[in-house]
Amino acid sequence: MASGGLQLLGFVLAFIGWISIIISAALPQWKMSSYAGDNIVTAQAIYEGLWMSCVMQSTGQMQCKVFDSLLNLEGSLQATRALVVAGIILGLIAVFVAVIGMKCMKCMEDDEVMKMRMAVIGGVLFLVAGFAVLVATSWYGHRVARDFYNPFTPVNTRYEFGQALFIGWAAASLTILGGAFLCCSCPHKETSYPPTRAYPKSAPSTGKDYV
Repeated sequence: MASGGLQLLGFVLAFIGWISIIISAALPQWKMSSYAGDNIVTAQAIYEGLWMSCVMQSTGQMQCKVFDSLLNLEGSLQATRALVVAGIILGLIAVFVAVIGMKCMKCMEDDEVMKMRMAVIGGVLFLVAGFAVLVATSWYGHRVARDFYNPFTPVNTRYEFGQALFIGWAAASLTILGGAFLCCSCPHKETSYPPTRAYPKSAPSTGKDYV
């Protein structure tokens, strides 16, 4: 029962993390304009994500533009996109595989060993997906921080971390944690001993057995 609860907890955490990865990838706030150290008061904020850049006015109106060409993008941004998309696809596969291996599901009940292996495989896929997204978000954040502290970057063109980047970090951590729980939910195989042979009990002797 304990392993079943750990397995369910791991699947729930990994699933929430996977959904959060999709949300993070769709949001444009991976980096946002920063005016730290500048006295200029601006009436708009600039956001950039993996797929588009947006400008938000002080009135709350937002205008977004999808990046025109894939070939015009920086190589680091293309790699970040690839890692995030790979993490989403691996997470989708992991969801289906882990569901088959869940103890609460009726699927593959006749083969318990294979069912346990499916849960572990799902956990491993979640781990790989989480690490892929963690590398992508950390790489993107490193680029933002490097450009921010670069003295040759104009102050009014500097960016800082956006909300979507923090969501991505949290999502990757949840996915990794859930995948680890799924991998650890498999109970250790206990050593089986041959069943003790039952010997028939001898009937109590009576005096009538003698002639």
